[in-house]
Amino acid sequence: MQSSKLTQTLSFGLDIHTGSGDDLLTGCLEARRIRNETNRLDRQGGEWDAIKSVVVDNANHVKNTSQLIVDKALGEIETYHDNKDDDWGRPDPYIDELYPVLMNHGEGYRLFPEDDGTVRFRITATRGTHVKGELRGCSDHFDQLRTAFNDEEWRVGTAEVVHKHNEWRLHVTVTHATHRVASKNDADTIVGVDVNEDCIALVAMSQSGSVKDSVVFEYPSVKEQRHEFFTKRKRMQKAEQTAFETVVQTKERDYVHDCLHKVSRKVVGWVSQFRDPVIVFEDLKDMRDSIDYGTRMNRRLHSLPFAALQNMVSYKAAWEGIPSDKANPEYTSQRCPRTECQHTEQANRQKKRFKCKRCGFQDHSDRKAAVCVVQNWFDEQETENVPSLETLPRVRKVRRAASGPGGGTDSHGAIFASGVHRHGTSAQPSQGAREELKTVASAVQD
Repeated sequence: MQSSKLTQTLSFGLDIHTGSGDDLLTGCLEARRIRNETNRLDRQGGEWDAIKSVVVDNANHVKNTSQLIVDKALGEIETYHDNKDDDWGRPDPYIDELYPVLMNHGEGYRLFPEDDGTVRFRITATRGTHVKGELRGCSDHFDQLRTAFNDEEWRVGTAEVVHKHNEWRLHVTVTHATHRVASKNDADTIVGVDVNEDCIALVAMSQSGSVKDSVVFEYPSVKEQRHEFFTKRKRMQKAEQTAFETVVQTKERDYVHDCLHKVSRKVVGWVSQFRDPVIVFEDLKDMRDSIDYGTRMNRRLHSLPFAALQNMVSYKAAWEGIPSDKANPEYTSQRCPRTECQHTEQANRQKKRFKCKRCGFQDHSDRKAAVCVVQNWFDEQETENVPSLETLPRVRKVRRAASGPGGGTDSHGAIFASGVHRHGTSAQPSQGAREELKTVASAVQD
């Protein structure tokens, strides 16, 4: 049985005291040059050992950092060669966006935990140029980082300097030496997850495609409380009561953080009942960039902790040895899951009710979306040979709010709960679409 070490990536903001963001920018530009030069020499037919030697010798990063950046660039090319028969595209020979500076602890960067709880950093932006200051982040991330420094079973690993959301951040990996996470390739049960602003829907399916069970955990109080906090802050801003505004924002953050922990614990508890499960989320990469539904709706969706809840579930699942993976989220909310239909239309979904305009299939819209997440994952495994994602995803800053216990299983029953098989085949062909949409959610309570 394949497995991987338990690895988590912590994300911190950088409060720079010595040096500047311009120094980090120069470092990322040099990392981009190294990456592009590696790709250029590979396209010219150079041997990889020779490429690495030439590029590292000419780089303006410390030797170890340059080697890591070259290894990362060669890894992208190797992934292409391993999957080109499945129509994977070759990495662009030249990229014009910033490239992360990848460093080893103690060489390219160093962290210094202090007795007062702060953590200082020193980053070698380029050879001979150092940027120093303090890390910023949530208390959970700092606790996990201190554990990695103080516990012999943990170690602090590589880190990347990135520029994201108009600020410089440091993504630090910490690894547990003995705890291991199962391989997704050995999974017997695939659990599709659909995260929404007021609930999280889960569907457990076997490798053969039959639906084992499903459940929807609701947390409607999160949306309500966030709106209430937003209204309070706007009123305080108008009255120039900035001190009180900070207090309200802190309460909101604490509330969300506590609720997300409660929900994620219940999700992992439900998933743990199945044999050799893998949890599959929608890939939220660049999701925020594609949202533009007007000022009010944009505020609601941009502030939702989609990724935070995914990361908490992944982290808790990993401690149970359960791996996590991601799938293409395209049309999971609009597509009919029945193989003989697959009709995709926005009008299929009306709030929590899904009714296919072509075949009439009906289901709870969020649970149906979780089924489509599993279907997309199956397709990617079989046609694109997606590489294994067995380590924990990056842990991002949590803007607190969510809540309580979970509910029971779906009222339609365990085996044919969604009415679809692995790739959407109807589990009830003789019955057709359901006559009614029954409630499948159980309220989450404190």
